[in-house]
Amino acid sequence: MRPTRELFRQADQTYFASFQTARRQCFFRNERWSNLLLTTLEHYLPQTGLHDFVIMPDHIHLLLSPPTPLEKAIQLIKGGFSFRAKRELQWNGDIWQVGFTDHRIRDIEDLDIHLQYLMKNKQSGRSERKAIRGTDTHLMLQPFPQWLKPPSPSASNGGAEAPPLQSQQQKENNT
Repeated sequence: MRPTRELFRQADQTYFASFQTARRQCFFRNERWSNLLLTTLEHYLPQTGLHDFVIMPDHIHLLLSPPTPLEKAIQLIKGGFSFRAKRELQWNGDIWQVGFTDHRIRDIEDLDIHLQYLMKNKQSGRSERKAIRGTDTHLMLQPFPQWLKPPSPSASNGGAEAPPLQSQQQKENNT
């Protein structure tokens, strides 16, 4: 009997996804383009489950937990932005490279690695290569799923609390 394989791209998973502009053009150095992308991301927040992102001049990285298949969430962002850029910025050329890359976030350590990567990208955005991080915007980003949140040190598990163990000297003093 063959072991069952996990469905790789199913809804309600958390992903790190990236995609680039056509011919790696630096569209997002232009404030109008980057603001339009922010507006597009905000518009599709409920459908994408966007947690964080960084917009670089010629590509974007996303951390998201879409309630639909990942392909649909990426299609909404790329297609929605393309439609608006053609209409509002009068752009007639290609905007995005075909496809995207993705990685499913497996646990809190994996999430932390990818959050650090977003921070590193934001910091590497020199003044002429402007970068925008999701946490630095006005967008109401989605909270991470409960299973990806680190346990709170003060959280109680609901069980009875045991009294502290007595040291050997305390035991001798009591007798």
